[in-house]
Amino acid sequence: MPVTYLELENFKSYAGKQRIGPFQDFTSVIGPNGSGKSNLMDAISFVLGVQSRDLRSSQMKDLIFRPPGTTDEDLSASATLVYKAEDSDEETLFSRSISTKGVGDYSVNGHIVPFSKYEEALANIGVLLKGRNFLVFQGDVDSTARKTPKELVQWFEDISSSSELKERYEDAFEKMQDAEANARTASQKQKGFMKKRRELKNQKDEAEKFKGLVDSKVELLTEFFLWQLFHIRTDVEEKEDALTELSGELEESNGSVEEAAQKVRGTKKEASASRSVSSKLDKKRVKLVAEIDQSQPSIIKTEEEIKNLDKKIAAEKRKHIKIVKESETREDTLQTLEKEIKEYSETEEHLQQEYEEMKSQGNVALTEDQEAEYERIREAASVASGKPRHALGAANRRLESARVKAAALSEEMKEFKTRKAEASNKVTELTERRDKLGESIQKTRDDLQNSKDELKNVQKTAADDGVKRQSIDAELENINHTLRDVRDVKRKNDTEARLEDAIASLKRYFPGVKGRLAKLCQPTMKRYDLAVTVAGGKDMDAIVVDTKKTGFDCIQYLRTNQIGTATFLPLDTLQVPNPASTERIRAMLEHDSKHRLTCDVIACSDDSIKKAVMYAVGNSVVCEDLDSARELCFGGKNRRQHGNDMRFKAVTLGGAVISTAGTMTGGVSSDNKARTGRWNDREVEKVRNRKEELELELADLDKADRGMTQTDRRASRGGRTSKIEELRNRVGNLTNRLQYSESDLQFTKKKLKEQDVLVQEAIQIVRDAEEEHYGPFREQTGLKDFRAYDESVGKSREEYLKKRLAIREHLEKLKAQKKYEDGRKFDEAIAKKEKGIDNLKKKLGVAKSCESDIAKTISELKAKLANVESEMEEAAGIEKDFDDRVSTAQAAYKEAQSENKKLSKTINTEESNLESLRAKLHETLQKARVEEAEIPLLGAGDADEITDQSSRTSRANRRGQNDDDTEDLGSSELMTQGTVISTHFSQHDDSRVMKDRNDTNRIDLSRLRKELKQRVSDRKEKELYKKFAVDIEKVTSQIEGMSPNMKARDAFDAVVEQLEECNEDFTGAKNKAKKSTKDFENIKEKRSERFNVAFQHIAKSLTTIYKDMTKSSKHPLGGNAYLSLDDTDEPYNGGIKFTAMPPMKRYRDMEYLSGGEKTIAALALLFSIHSYRPAPFFVMDEVDAALDNVNVLKLCNYIRHRSKDFQCIVISLKDMFYEQSQGLVGICRNVPTNSSRTLTLDLTKFDKNDDAGTSSRKRSGSLSVGSRKRISATSAKSTN
Repeated sequence: MPVTYLELENFKSYAGKQRIGPFQDFTSVIGPNGSGKSNLMDAISFVLGVQSRDLRSSQMKDLIFRPPGTTDEDLSASATLVYKAEDSDEETLFSRSISTKGVGDYSVNGHIVPFSKYEEALANIGVLLKGRNFLVFQGDVDSTARKTPKELVQWFEDISSSSELKERYEDAFEKMQDAEANARTASQKQKGFMKKRRELKNQKDEAEKFKGLVDSKVELLTEFFLWQLFHIRTDVEEKEDALTELSGELEESNGSVEEAAQKVRGTKKEASASRSVSSKLDKKRVKLVAEIDQSQPSIIKTEEEIKNLDKKIAAEKRKHIKIVKESETREDTLQTLEKEIKEYSETEEHLQQEYEEMKSQGNVALTEDQEAEYERIREAASVASGKPRHALGAANRRLESARVKAAALSEEMKEFKTRKAEASNKVTELTERRDKLGESIQKTRDDLQNSKDELKNVQKTAADDGVKRQSIDAELENINHTLRDVRDVKRKNDTEARLEDAIASLKRYFPGVKGRLAKLCQPTMKRYDLAVTVAGGKDMDAIVVDTKKTGFDCIQYLRTNQIGTATFLPLDTLQVPNPASTERIRAMLEHDSKHRLTCDVIACSDDSIKKAVMYAVGNSVVCEDLDSARELCFGGKNRRQHGNDMRFKAVTLGGAVISTAGTMTGGVSSDNKARTGRWNDREVEKVRNRKEELELELADLDKADRGMTQTDRRASRGGRTSKIEELRNRVGNLTNRLQYSESDLQFTKKKLKEQDVLVQEAIQIVRDAEEEHYGPFREQTGLKDFRAYDESVGKSREEYLKKRLAIREHLEKLKAQKKYEDGRKFDEAIAKKEKGIDNLKKKLGVAKSCESDIAKTISELKAKLANVESEMEEAAGIEKDFDDRVSTAQAAYKEAQSENKKLSKTINTEESNLESLRAKLHETLQKARVEEAEIPLLGAGDADEITDQSSRTSRANRRGQNDDDTEDLGSSELMTQGTVISTHFSQHDDSRVMKDRNDTNRIDLSRLRKELKQRVSDRKEKELYKKFAVDIEKVTSQIEGMSPNMKARDAFDAVVEQLEECNEDFTGAKNKAKKSTKDFENIKEKRSERFNVAFQHIAKSLTTIYKDMTKSSKHPLGGNAYLSLDDTDEPYNGGIKFTAMPPMKRYRDMEYLSGGEKTIAALALLFSIHSYRPAPFFVMDEVDAALDNVNVLKLCNYIRHRSKDFQCIVISLKDMFYEQSQGLVGICRNVPTNSSRTLTLDLTKFDKNDDAGTSSRKRSGSLSVGSRKRISATSAKSTN
């Protein structure tokens, strides 16, 4: 307990001397409004050095209590805070007093000290006056939440002590800017001199460059022509030597060609002889092969005959074995047949007895003879009555036909009457219309005068029709757009046509396939279509199967046929929500019409599909709108009644979704529209019908009714007259047909009566014919009713006769088989089979003998063929050897010819090249004379040149303008430019060729560089030539484009001296700027470090503290709060953004939070700041004013949890808050003296005396107000 007591004397409402305390780790200051609670807060602030403006007083003397009857001179106020260090239990007294004159003193342990020492003593115990890390005034929480980013930065500077470096920072920054300005000035001056130096240096370099270019051009031209002349002369000499050698090689080549030709002719003769031998052997081989081929069919036929004989012998042997076995089992077979015959005879007798017993049970029993007689008579009666019966059937058919015809005639007569009446009505109508048209003719003549007025009306109508047409076109466009969307969806669905066909195939192959879930269920109402589509998602397109195995089989089928992909829902393994949770949600939503379970708004074609539907939609809830979905998921009476742990997935009718995690998504995608559209086919049909109606209406408008002319009216009237005549004719025809039909009907009715009589007569004839045969038998047997006898006995007799017939047929088969077995002679059959087998074996021996003879013949032929083929191989080898010799000789001949031609061509080419080289040599010499190149000659010294050097030097000096220095060149031998004449350079003894050779030999080539004398490729030579030409052209163009200042050297030397002086000034200014920048960076780094250390600690603590203060059973993770810097490099120059996100809410700025949310966030920030520079105590004034009970409890729990780290003194008016504290300080008004008095209560002793071992705040939920009053009445003591 750092703060143990607070001693006040005449401070505000506290009269006299009062000792308040002791204070516990968590002490609540309570009391009614106006009792002086905030004055206690002011007293603590006063003794800790807070200024008067923060103590709700304009002047310090206003803090003194003034009792009645006292003067200002005698009054003073003081406050003493007794601080006890936890580690040493040493007490320190901090005191502050004030007089009526506004003069105050600070003292520590009774010794008066200046404010700086007093502040230092407080800082030693962790109390920072500027950072205000020890108290929170009433309203500070709200002001903290409303602080701007700049105010937060200033607050953090006070807390981190970085504000102490602010003045040094600004001074260093100003010095750094001045030093940088001086350095920039010196730099600009330095740059000016450097620029001038560069210009003069460029002029000096240009003059030197001009002189060097002139010398370079002379050297380039000399080297260029020396290089050309050297290589041309070398090439000419090489070509002449090569031509001499090639001439000798050509003579040798001609002899080689003749020798190769003779060798080719000899080898060809030998090869022809070997080919004739090979041809004879080949003919012999062909003859032998033909003989062998002719023998092959005979041996194949013999082999097939041997195989057939082997098969026949094997078959005959099997039959022989079968006959032997049957002869051995003959006696057993006969005994079995006799036994079966006896059994079936006994069965027949037993059946006869059963039938006789059945007959004896009736009234009249016929003997077997009588029954036979009865059957005969019945057949005879049937034959006798056959003709009358046939006549009776024909009469019945005629009677039925007459009845049908009579009915048809009656209907036709009615139709004729109807049509006659209609025709008569039309005749009357057309007659009346004709009369009216006659009247309208006269009326039309009268209306002709008014046609112009009617024309205007028609034009107006046309305009109205145009407007109507536009509206119809617009509506048609919307309808077409809708239908295009539908067609687009159908096109998308067409891409799944193969999958639909595959599903149909799956249903055929796998009985467990149910179909697509979307086809197996249907929303109960259209308004739920979109919600069901969104809730089910892609699972609505999945295929439902009965078992997991069926699903795997279907997947394998799709993969094998490469149809596509699909999702399968096996009903036996689907995991669906717990039915108990589903019923609990259904019961909760039962009385709310805005919410329904998604599974309850889906109708299934089969109850087994319900499981797949539950898997797709789960326990999601369909809501009317987004507000009702928010109410269900985030709050409302349902959540309070059923617990905060109940989470829902809500889907609105508009397609918005709130997941169980609280995330919200909205909008309708094209896929969802397409899926929803599968239940809207009827709506599409309505749209199509509306489109057809509009198109018909538009077609009617397009028919411009411009009226009818007089001619049209006459044509119309004539048409109606002809139609009247046509209808009259039609009425007459119908009348005639009606009369005919009536007479036909009467005749048919007459015939119908006659047929009835004939039918009755035929029936009587049939009866008479039957009675003629049945009468004598009836008298003989006494059987009166034959039909009743047939019904009672006939069926049993038929069964009896059927069974007896089957028994007798089987007996006959058994007897026939026994007779067959008795007549069989096995010995003859066995001997016959053995004889047949011997004959087949003889045939087999003959066939094999024939096969061996044919095989021997073929072997001999094959041996001869092998000999012939070996001879052919030997002859072919010899022939190949001769052919190779011929080929070798021909190749040698061709090679010799090719070499000869090649040498001839090479000689021609070399001669041509030599001529070109001689021409080139002549041309180069001529060009050197034209270009006035300095070509050194032997015998004239290195100074001998082709052209006059003095003239060229004089031109160079004139171009240099100011260069008066010239060199005195030595005398030189001149080669003047001669006249170019035409000559034949292919003739080595030509005079011009010899002159060029002599001139070339006189040239001194020792000045040519060694690398230029080396032989290079043609490509490299061209590159060198091009390089010389480019270099010469470049130097020439540079010389011609230059106008140098030849006196620039002296001016350049003067500027260099001035630049050295400027460099020294710039170096000093630069060093000074570096030093000031370094000092600034050090101060900046220290200030930033202080600020960032505080910021990072507070930001990290804020996240943890805010989570701890917002945790609950409903939100175990709590909320989030963050601090972010606008300027991370120099944070004190920017701002700090304070952002909080309460549980289950998104990030938002402080101004958009509720009062309680702002308070919790601000308190979290205050506690975080306190954790950075923790004071040993923390005093807060009514910080819970804007908090509800839940947040008050969270704040109390946090303070109790942190009371081990620091002492907390809180002024509060809420009982839920001070119920959780460890000690109470009660403040009340002393009415007679109009002052405040205090009472203290230590609540920790009640925690220790708790018999149940639990906290006193948990004995009955919390310490009741009545209990506190009783305790305070007995345990409180006055501190006066």
